[in-house]
Amino acid sequence: MRMVAVTVLCTLMMLVGLIGIVLPILPGLLLVWGGVAVWAFAESSTTGWVLLGACSAIIGCGVLLEFLLPGKRMKAAGVATSTLLVAVIVGVICAILIPVVGFFIGFPLGIYLVQRTRRRDHRDAWDATKHALKAIGLNILIELLTALAVIALWAGTLTLSG
Repeated sequence: MRMVAVTVLCTLMMLVGLIGIVLPILPGLLLVWGGVAVWAFAESSTTGWVLLGACSAIIGCGVLLEFLLPGKRMKAAGVATSTLLVAVIVGVICAILIPVVGFFIGFPLGIYLVQRTRRRDHRDAWDATKHALKAIGLNILIELLTALAVIALWAGTLTLSG
């Protein structure tokens, strides 16, 4: 009965983690990993520890891909990390002013405004904004696929061991 409650808790953690990946408010991958870790500690078996190690390796590879692939695209487009910081701030302000969709309006607007200020040309600023948004989309996709792989491995382990 105890493991059923732990499994339900871990499932909820993973679902919230998936939401956190799509709506980057919560640390999505960390919550998914945390769900596996809670289960592994509650299970306290070789299977649990091997699963936790395998899931940690998958997440490590996913995080590495997140830094390598989108980062190169943004650097190639001339988008600095400081631009993304400003975009997040503008996104948060817009999220407060326009609930639900404000962040999705403010974030690209922030990128565009910084790029427009730096480049002084609408077309160049818009091109850089599109590149940055594509890179961020790729980042979200990598993180989502990583989380789904971890969840699938965990669910498979539950099925086989249970």
